[in-house]
Amino acid sequence: MIKGIIFDLDGTLLDSMTVWSSIDCEFLIENGITDPPPEVSDVVKKMTVDESSQYFIDRFGLKCTKEYVIWRIEDMVRERYEKQIPLKPHVTELLDALDSRGVPYGIATATYKRLAEAALRRCGVYERFRFLLTDVEYPAGKNFPDIFIGGAERFGAAPEEVLVVEDSLHCIETAKAAGFTVCGVYDSVAEADKSRIIELSDYYVNNIGEIIDIV
Repeated sequence: MIKGIIFDLDGTLLDSMTVWSSIDCEFLIENGITDPPPEVSDVVKKMTVDESSQYFIDRFGLKCTKEYVIWRIEDMVRERYEKQIPLKPHVTELLDALDSRGVPYGIATATYKRLAEAALRRCGVYERFRFLLTDVEYPAGKNFPDIFIGGAERFGAAPEEVLVVEDSLHCIETAKAAGFTVCGVYDSVAEADKSRIIELSDYYVNNIGEIIDIV
């Protein structure tokens, strides 16, 4: 029996993954890297904010502090989170259905906490989530299971009683290894990993509204 759901944010609840792919390149170009390598977004998406900022400095020899990188990238995407990025289709309908069944849910994300909160408030759903966990509370990020375990504890549930909904392979690998029930959800940015995501996941859906048939 599923006693709670932990949702990822970007690519799962928010239609925002392409924003991050473009911002990484825009930031590097702004700092003199005229031809950013195409794989850079795939590399940093597996990192925390702190790790990715240091990676940019080390990999590209940037003459700035890690604190500046963190601030500047957050500033570059702030307006999009505050004014533009939409929920993915069927999110509101799914939350309505979960509420009607008494299934609690929260969010675990690697996104800047202030941006995540701003987007969710604008979309009118922030107050519906039991929690919003980020690397502020769990600095190790999603390469370690602590953030998922913290969510399960907030439900008073064991990992196998919690459904983790993710679009990214490395997050699915982490949750699955920690004993969680996992649902992979399609996002075009993760197309290259789709077959492996399906292989690892207990469930796989093409749109998030299909999750109501699982719980």
